[in-house]
This record gives sequence, C-alpha cells and structure tokens, in this order.
Amino acid sequence: MSSVPQTAPTAAEQARTLTEHGRVATLATVGGDGAPWASYLAYALLADGSPVLCVSTMAEHGRNLVDDQRASLCVLDQTPAADPVETARVTLAGVARRARDADEEAAARAAFLAAHPGTDFLDFHGFSIWIVDVERVRWVGGFARMDSADGASYATATADPVSPHAAGAVAHLNEDHADALLLIARALADLPDAVSAECLRCDRYGMDLAVTRADGSREWPRVGWPQRLDEPAQLRAASVELVTRARAALA
Repeated sequence: MSSVPQTAPTAAEQARTLTEHGRVATLATVGGDGAPWASYLAYALLADGSPVLCVSTMAEHGRNLVDDQRASLCVLDQTPAADPVETARVTLAGVARRARDADEEAAARAAFLAAHPGTDFLDFHGFSIWIVDVERVRWVGGFARMDSADGASYATATADPVSPHAAGAVAHLNEDHADALLLIARALADLPDAVSAECLRCDRYGMDLAVTRADGSREWPRVGWPQRLDEPAQLRAASVELVTRARAALA
C-alpha cells in the first residue's frame, strides 16, 4: 500500500478500468449521408489505452471510416447491474486512423491477437487494423454518477486493480459485517444517526455506502481507505483498519 490523498477514482481511471476489462464495444461512425451508424465489434487496447479495431470494408462501419474518420466507442461493464441503468459504461470519442508505421502496426496486431486469441481474419482481403486516437471521454457509473475526461488524462491513467475483483468482498461485508459497516458510516462518514449501511462497491481508493438514517432518509457517502490498495487481497486488511478507526472515533 502507498499513501495518497486521493479517495475516489477519476473519470479517466474509471474509463481505463472498463476498457481494459472489456473486449467488445459499440462503434459509432458517420455514414455517407451524415447519419450515425452503430455497430458491435471486438477491440483491443494499446499501452496508452487507444482502441485497436480490425474492420472490413465489406461492413458499413468499415466503409464509413474510410470516408470520415470520426468515431466513438461505447464499452459496458462486463458485469451488468440488475437495473440496466446502473450498469457502468464509458464512451470514447476521437478520430480513427491507420497505423503510422510498421512498428505501430505490429504493436496493434499483437494487442488485438492477445485480446482475441485465435483470431484468423486479420489478413483476410478487405480487413485492416485501425487505431482510435481518443480525444474525449464520458464515464457513467450508474444513475447520477458520471464525469468526463480528456484524451491526455485517459492515456496516462491506469486501470483499477481492485474493483473488477471486489464483488465477493462486497457481498461478504454486507452479509457478515453489517454492524461494522454501520460503525464506519456513523464514525467515518459523519452520519451518527445512521441505522443501517450497505457497501455498494469497493475500489483501490475506498468504498461507496448506501446509508439509511433514523428519519428514513438515505445517503450515499464515500469512505476512503487509509492507504491506496494495489491488489484485491488487501481489501480485508483495509476494511479491518476502517473498523478499528471507527471504533476509536466512537469510543
């Protein structure tokens, strides 16, 4: 663990987490008549998060890119929420292009094959590799949870190593440690009149809670870990430390 003041992921980090754990996206291109055209396709990522596509001019989106390189991709969380509106998603908008040189072409091909082993159509007639230079990012984490980032922030952000693997820990906290979550809500989320608390999600910076107060109103506070986490295995120790701090604060 390493100490940092940040207590929540940035939009760029949220975007990188979703795109690095995804493999398919909806691609929006501009048709010859100026109308939008959406297609479903596989993608991979370069080291800076730039999407790599393998498209064919037999497909409408492939022909569209030849004529107009503006494009956007929408990637959904690979674990959809029970309520579709709550499913996290990210849109990457930018300009698609062919590789600038042989080295970039090789890197893009390698990334695509690593993401989609067994792909055999890269060298088929009419197929080609395209790279999307991301200029704008819009992340939506669910109802009323959204933020934007620019392409530069997205390129330098890193994916969260904890949140994609935290579902089991979240379920365990809610099923077996509701009393501990209530302590955390009362002491560390500044909600002394809380009567119940549920953990909604965890990431490397902290946890999101849903808290019910004595008057029946609801709050959704964020509580940061004492230190940033670098792997899911650290969730237990971080949770225990929050409970220890909460008990000390209420003593």
